[in-house]
Amino acid sequence: MGSKDKKPKKHKREEATPAESESILFLFSNTAELKDAGLDEELVTHIEKRTADAENSYSVHLPGSSMFFEYCGSKSGYTELERLRKAAAAVQQQIQQRKLRTLRLCDLQKNEDYAASVYEGLRLAAYRFQRHKTGKTETVYPEEILVDSKQLDGKTLQALDMTVEATMIARDLVNEPSSHLDAAALGEAFAKLGAEYGFDVDIWNKSKITSQKFYGLLAVNKGSQKPPVFAIMEYKPAGAVNKKPIVLVGKGVVFDTGGLSLKPTPQSMDYMKCDMAGAAVVGAVMSGAAGLKMPLYIVGLVPITDNRPGEDAICPGDIISTHKGLSVEVLNTDAEGRLILADALSYASRYNPELVFDFATLTGAAARALGSYGSAMMGNASDEIKGTLRDCGEATYERLAELPLWEEYADEMKGDISDLKNLGKGEGGAQSAAMFLRSFTDYPWLHLDIAGTAFTHTASGYTSKGGTGVGVRLMLEYLKRRAQHGK
Repeated sequence: MGSKDKKPKKHKREEATPAESESILFLFSNTAELKDAGLDEELVTHIEKRTADAENSYSVHLPGSSMFFEYCGSKSGYTELERLRKAAAAVQQQIQQRKLRTLRLCDLQKNEDYAASVYEGLRLAAYRFQRHKTGKTETVYPEEILVDSKQLDGKTLQALDMTVEATMIARDLVNEPSSHLDAAALGEAFAKLGAEYGFDVDIWNKSKITSQKFYGLLAVNKGSQKPPVFAIMEYKPAGAVNKKPIVLVGKGVVFDTGGLSLKPTPQSMDYMKCDMAGAAVVGAVMSGAAGLKMPLYIVGLVPITDNRPGEDAICPGDIISTHKGLSVEVLNTDAEGRLILADALSYASRYNPELVFDFATLTGAAARALGSYGSAMMGNASDEIKGTLRDCGEATYERLAELPLWEEYADEMKGDISDLKNLGKGEGGAQSAAMFLRSFTDYPWLHLDIAGTAFTHTASGYTSKGGTGVGVRLMLEYLKRRAQHGK
């Protein structure tokens, strides 16, 4: 995404004998596999002693440049695959500290998912966002990963690389400040991704948005000095297994001040560049799906603007229309995401979609309910689809918790002097916001509120400080399973 971002090279798959100068990472399930691999018996004995009580430890560091890695089956609350990713991230930190240029991953065990998780954790942990540093940027180690594995073939590694690359696309977009990524620039970024990965992109200007009666998007944009855009991304390969598209809708508020309902403290605004994280998910997933050449028809829809308290900004109490024609009383201008999503969701109907997902940093209520440990899922899709998506969340550790959409939440959003209002009672705010969105859908739909998971103020494991890219790996896993399922 940026010429100054330093990222490790992708894998090379090799089966040659490791050179002495290489840093070596052995993945094994028991020390017998090390003996079978021909390692020195004294060394294996040393590892056995070090790992005898290592129920919560995964790596063994020995004198010299080599590293040895063991999956020990910790009883912590993480899933098996997530423990491996986090352990691999810890190894990457050691590699970074020691400035080891080349790492050879010697996979001696027999589980492809374990090896894939280690590789994924190594690569995700190596992410850095450095494009605005004017001095010498940090070199990211290892610069190259050599893979010696019977479990991971070249095709699997290429798929892992593309998934990691897509996640980094989303992280880059979220980390970019609004001074460098306004509405027009985000639209241009999507166009560049389309050209690079192979999907079509159509960017509407304000005139086209007005002609299509996207009045929710136009209302939020009234306080801005820069016009809105609407991005349509389409990936339709020959032989797609779905005739009706899967539509992805993302909230694209490139910066959110709250509008005239100004956010109360600077601390609640200083990271609001991340309010377009839903848009980033859509662009990154489109890139990943096209890059992986998935046999799926996928459409991405992203309304994009900032939300500012300009002299013509919408006021609390104003009534606006929407693309669907429903009127909305705007009680709080900081509940703006649902207004721009309303237009995009109603526009999605023209595709007669198989399924629609929307991704949005929508409510503090979702963040308060789940913290940073999971995203809220709500919608009217089938239990089978919800179950599959939850399974994908467990597999990628981008976990989902379903919140109920009881009709009482919909009652909260009924207007007194308009069809709808954009604010409920406060309690259950994530659900009442979702019910507002439901008013603009007439198809199977799932809403993912990523307000608590899209951005982190503290680096942890394989996630650096800033944009997390949450939702990308989740959706690529779901789309992979949908493609395998066929018709």
